[in-house]
Amino acid sequence: MTVDIRPAPRPGWDPLPFDGCVGVVGRVLVREDTYFVAELRFSENATIHEHPGDNDTVVVCLEGRGFTSVAGETAALEEGQQARWPKDVPHRLWTEGSTMRTLMVEHFA
Repeated sequence: MTVDIRPAPRPGWDPLPFDGCVGVVGRVLVREDTYFVAELRFSENATIHEHPGDNDTVVVCLEGRGFTSVAGETAALEEGQQARWPKDVPHRLWTEGSTMRTLMVEHFA
């Protein structure tokens, strides 16, 4: 048996390439047929625009604090907590006066 060592798909920190994303950089850690893992860093007053996702997603706050909304309902998100976004439901993630680092796991249908 050989140990399977691979490079991360996108190990560098890059701004998110979506209109409406401000102050958020990310890197892709794992991309498989059934799931995707990314780490995101939010500066103060950063945002990911509201949008429906194509897949179920779990976002874990690793550090700092921010906010999420799902179908128009807003909640605070702090270190050690996770938010779940069902597919096809509009969601958003942002910070107000704080920074945040998250891990995002998207489950492909």
